Amino acid sequence: MKETFGEYIRKLRIKNGLTLTQLGAALGIDSGALSKIETGKRKFDEKVLPKIAKKFSLDLEQLKNEFISEQIAYKIFSNNCTNEVLQLAEEKVKYFKQNGRNNFQQKKEQ
Repeated sequence: MKETFGEYIRKLRIKNGLTLTQLGAALGIDSGALSKIETGKRKFDEKVLPKIAKKFSLDLEQLKNEFISEQIAYKIFSNNCTNEVLQLAEEKVKYFKQNGRNNFQQKKEQ
């Protein structure tokens, strides 16, 4: 996906002939809030991903990957980080996987 997640949602909505009100109702989101999500003026709530996947017959895991990768990319961009941060993040993910999720959750909560 080369567009933002909000732009992607807008494309899906238009392609399927839905208005902001119709899609908003299906997702449990106000049409004004959905408009702001589509234009990047408001953050998207990850909890709505399963509803989007179901509504548009999309793979939920792929949709999550797209959503989370955008969050990571934005964080790297907005903090003017080098590409080295991606390598470091990959190493940390491996560490978390090797040491178990519970260990990661405890460190996160401290």
